[in-house]
Amino acid sequence: MLTNALRSLAASALFAVFSSALVACSPTYDWRTISNNTSGYSVDLPGRPASDARSVDVDGTPMQMHMQTAEVGGAVFVIGTLDLPDAQAATQQKALGFLRDGLARNVGVPPDARSIAVPLAAGGSVPGIDMQLSGKAGAKDETRTIHARLVAKGAHAYQLAIVGREQPAVEQVDQFFQSFKLH
Repeated sequence: MLTNALRSLAASALFAVFSSALVACSPTYDWRTISNNTSGYSVDLPGRPASDARSVDVDGTPMQMHMQTAEVGGAVFVIGTLDLPDAQAATQQKALGFLRDGLARNVGVPPDARSIAVPLAAGGSVPGIDMQLSGKAGAKDETRTIHARLVAKGAHAYQLAIVGREQPAVEQVDQFFQSFKLH
């Protein structure tokens, strides 16, 4: 009897150790809604955002790209806003093509994309592009996955992306993409 009790106690202790290890390895998502009135969107990010901006050349036209990022568990959540010189449909399409091709080029694969509806805060939606890519990237040629959505509205093109060695759990991916609303 004592042996069974010791085995049971040992099994319980071992379970507690493994459970603690799993909790310690699980990334912590601290979701917060970010409203960017200048760029015209709101989105939930899984941590405190960092911001950056840079100039990019889109087929000979310089444009400003603003980014907000948050990293959790080796995955980077990115919202990039490309300031377009006008709100013309041709300019929007050129910018979306630039973003689509750049993401695919980053992992060395063709730009596979499908259409998706991106919600507006006031109701309704605008057409966008959804991409799920996986390939080799970086100096060490490591596998990276990218799940991205691209959309244009007015004089902005938007790129939402999750980049990492692997994608986070589905509920985290859904939280990020489903929270994005254009104003």
